Amino acid sequence: MPSLCRRRAAEVKCMSERDLILVVDFGGQYTQLIARRIREAGVYCEIVPYTAAWEELRAKRPRGLVLSGGPASVYSEKAPQCDPRLLRGGVPVLGICYGMQLMAFLLKGSVRRGERREYGRVQVTVRRQEAIFKGLPREMPVWMSHGDLVEAPPPGFTVAATSEGTPVAAMFDEQRRLFGVQFHPEVQHTPFGKDILRNFLYDICSCKGDWTPASFIAGQIEEIRKIVGNGRVVGALSGGVDSTVAATLVHRAIGERLTCIFVDHGLLRKGEREEVEWTMRERLGVKLITVEAGERFLAKLSGVTDPEEKRKIIGHEFIRVFEEEASRLGELDFLLQGTLYPDVIESGTPTAAVIKSHHNVGGLPEDLKLRLLEPLRWLFKDEVRRVGLELGLPEEIIWRQPFPGPGLAVRVLGEVTPEKLAMVREADYILRTEIRRAGLEREIWQCFAVLLPVRSVGVMGDERTYAHPVVIRAVTSEDAMTADWARLPHDLLERIAGRIVGEVPGINRVLYDITSKPPGTIEWE
Repeated sequence: MPSLCRRRAAEVKCMSERDLILVVDFGGQYTQLIARRIREAGVYCEIVPYTAAWEELRAKRPRGLVLSGGPASVYSEKAPQCDPRLLRGGVPVLGICYGMQLMAFLLKGSVRRGERREYGRVQVTVRRQEAIFKGLPREMPVWMSHGDLVEAPPPGFTVAATSEGTPVAAMFDEQRRLFGVQFHPEVQHTPFGKDILRNFLYDICSCKGDWTPASFIAGQIEEIRKIVGNGRVVGALSGGVDSTVAATLVHRAIGERLTCIFVDHGLLRKGEREEVEWTMRERLGVKLITVEAGERFLAKLSGVTDPEEKRKIIGHEFIRVFEEEASRLGELDFLLQGTLYPDVIESGTPTAAVIKSHHNVGGLPEDLKLRLLEPLRWLFKDEVRRVGLELGLPEEIIWRQPFPGPGLAVRVLGEVTPEKLAMVREADYILRTEIRRAGLEREIWQCFAVLLPVRSVGVMGDERTYAHPVVIRAVTSEDAMTADWARLPHDLLERIAGRIVGEVPGINRVLYDITSKPPGTIEWE
């Protein structure tokens, strides 16, 4: 096999002629949500770090810029600041929360610490019902989350909205096409937030609304063909919706020059291997090779208890298996992965700390011998599903439960052993079966079981037991960036617990996780 470059030459960017909005990220908790809302409005956007120079951003030819929120105070010594030329470049700018405060600060307005922090639902009064407030009521609820405030707007700006605790809840300078809101239009708690964003996108930035699943597919197929050329691609297939959509997209672009490899690392859910093989080979007609590697992965994980070490070991071994199998296929050029944008964000970006590494982002070896092809790298999960439906994939694939690349290894806390895997696999199967029977599968984003590395005393058949407790987790979410615990009916929880304790040897206690994200993550490891 050739020695190939480590760079991601094949992230597969969108076509340059499409409308583009850039979201400048200052580390705000809602930055990705801003991007999702813009895309939901039919406009493509990308998130860029606040450190990006104006020349770099201008070269992308954006229709508009959005300055995100952030945790800092604009007047603090190390406050993040964007290139001030962004505000003088003639491109419309919308500042949100910190973004508006920074706009005011850079343009000689007055920003100060508020007398009290304004957080939660607040009523604002719209003073100017044009521009971003076109067609909206004078009084409206919004979601605030700030300690600082704009006391006086910069010269040339008009106060467009106020609230009881905020003298400048919104401001704009129509001549320079600069707009700011102190509240968060991207969250559901701001009922007219989508209207505000649409006014900015369509009335101010003159976007056409050309971001659709069909346009994405057409653009990506063209880009994939351009990037791959006459090369051959080996696909990293997990069987989940992400890798399946990615494989289907690339298969449509290059046909038989794609071969998918499915690694059975012994960490799969019950029945998963058989389901994946039938779907890819029989239903979709994609070339698929299955590699049996369970013993190999378990040997590597022996004695390992740290979750990050587990993920990195599995990621490295995963790639090694691919390279070995790919070497038997002859000359290859690209490794296809179903990496999504939340994977990238949680693995660390210039404006976001590492939460947990993902096997297809942070676990790749430095001497990787295949260039990466990641056509879904900048999509959120809901966008991937819409693309999958547009590609004609069956709904049972589109709505399949998310499953982490390291599999059940990160759902067995502590050392992974065959006995522990058997317990968590059966408990997980019972949980998913009962959720499906209850008709709640579409309402639940993800549900799974976690085996704890402790034992608890119990009693079964008048005998004392000393066995493992298992935690079951079910969450609702839109994109996995945030999640809430699912309010499952008590009788359903009782049925699940009864079956797990009664049918899975080694488990004598069932717990239900009611932690949201944040502060927790969806997975335990």
